[in-house]
Amino acid sequence: MSQFRSGFVAVVGRPNVGKSTLLNSLLGEKVVIVADKPQTTRNKIRCILTRRDAQIIFLDTPGIHRPKNKLGEHMVKVARSAISEVDGILFIIDGVDGIRQGDRAIAEELTGVSTPVALAVNKIDQLTEEQTNQVVQGAKALGPWPVFAISALEQTNLDQLVDYLVTQLPEGPQYYPDDYIIDHPEQFVVAELIREQVLHLTREEVPHSVAVIVEEMKAREDKDLVDIRCTIFVERDSQKGIIIGKGGSMLKEIGQNARSSIEGILGSQVFLDLWVKVRKDWRDNPNLIRQMGYKEE
Repeated sequence: MSQFRSGFVAVVGRPNVGKSTLLNSLLGEKVVIVADKPQTTRNKIRCILTRRDAQIIFLDTPGIHRPKNKLGEHMVKVARSAISEVDGILFIIDGVDGIRQGDRAIAEELTGVSTPVALAVNKIDQLTEEQTNQVVQGAKALGPWPVFAISALEQTNLDQLVDYLVTQLPEGPQYYPDDYIIDHPEQFVVAELIREQVLHLTREEVPHSVAVIVEEMKAREDKDLVDIRCTIFVERDSQKGIIIGKGGSMLKEIGQNARSSIEGILGSQVFLDLWVKVRKDWRDNPNLIRQMGYKEE
């Protein structure tokens, strides 16, 4: 009988290469927010994939990038700390973008570690076979690691990738029960789903100055309904106006879209009460960053 393997795998790469989409595909549920703009992941999120023979705890890290503020510095620090404390590293590259300078910089950091690395070229569903082969060859030149051509969106070659990662893990215990897929509380997931809708609906008008805190979350005793009260924080009065929208229209749409996703996660109806407040320049204030929930582990 083969031994059970378990361990931690850091998922690293430039912003917006598809890390969150990949983890959602692997886990079969939406647990990490996805947006078509970089740096949507801010915390180090543990996502848990359990098989009969193994358990992989993926650390979904913020994209490694050149920080522009204190929050950005925090995000890069979180990503780099993940690399130093894991059993394996999954390095993801955007196949459509090709090999960029940011990929080369990450590769240079990884060549100095003894931890096993697997390199995945993502988004091959958008490439021809010839284009895929070209970017795979370029990826092979980055370091002495096995390269997998994958599509997180269409789940292409994900089984082969996971099989390889399992072989790199040590023999060990099952850290989490079978039904665990994320180690953050429900409040965290709720806040992230709301933030995802803000990013999606406001586009470039309200970039990464948004944070969401769940102030209260309580199930009603008399019916299958969860009351959730949340505050959306921004840095400018103008951003507050954008999120609220004319006659409250934007805030209403954010709430409607987020509520649908939240009800799917919680398995019950939700009454969502959203408020918007301004905390000027919170991304450059270490105390406010911690208050917003971005804590180092």
